[in-house]
Amino acid sequence: MKQHLIGKSVLLVEDDPKIRNLVKVYLLKEGYEVIEASDGSEAKEKIKRYDPCILLLDLMLPKISGEEVCRWVREDFQSMMPIIMLTAKVSEKDRIQGLKLGADDYVVKPFSPAELMVRIEVILRRTASRCSKLSFGGLTIKPIKGEVWMDSEQLELTHFEFKLLHMFMQNPNQVLSREQILTFIYENNEKAVSERTIDVHIKHLREKIKEKTPKDYIQTVRGMGYKFVAL
Repeated sequence: MKQHLIGKSVLLVEDDPKIRNLVKVYLLKEGYEVIEASDGSEAKEKIKRYDPCILLLDLMLPKISGEEVCRWVREDFQSMMPIIMLTAKVSEKDRIQGLKLGADDYVVKPFSPAELMVRIEVILRRTASRCSKLSFGGLTIKPIKGEVWMDSEQLELTHFEFKLLHMFMQNPNQVLSREQILTFIYENNEKAVSERTIDVHIKHLREKIKEKTPKDYIQTVRGMGYKFVAL
């Protein structure tokens, strides 16, 4: 899994299950968090719920067209999330219309999934500041806004708990000692709290997460420290 892509969420909107599953396989292989929708109405609900880093949007969708979803994202939802349109519409007029609606890229079917992955990576690299968040299995942290969400429910964390969770999510699946945690949290190695105080804060953080989900994200590694498991 590519570490620099971990936690990046992609909403894949495609009514053809074969295409959707194929693209999903590639996305997961590249380390993305994948959210799926099969029609335009579901796409709008998933956008409001998850605010993904990038939207892969088929145009010919049931209920609400991809063009209308794109217009809604830009005008009503007022989001600048990157949008890549996936479509069988090949005319120059269709491409121009898609770009005018606010799409960042326009990929014609049939397309190469490998090339699509490159296009996604390029766009996310260019818009990195827009997607200033990390997501794992429904747990999302938005550092700039100072928010943590478990699916559609917001967690109320203390300043220290927030810093701890941010540190863990920036270093998924890595065992961190208490000493390392203190170094991450405090600049210039300033130790404002003891190592045992870290245990108390992590205990409280775990309890707050457990109130929203049974998933055990933060695990104790006996004799070594703690590990955030990217579920």
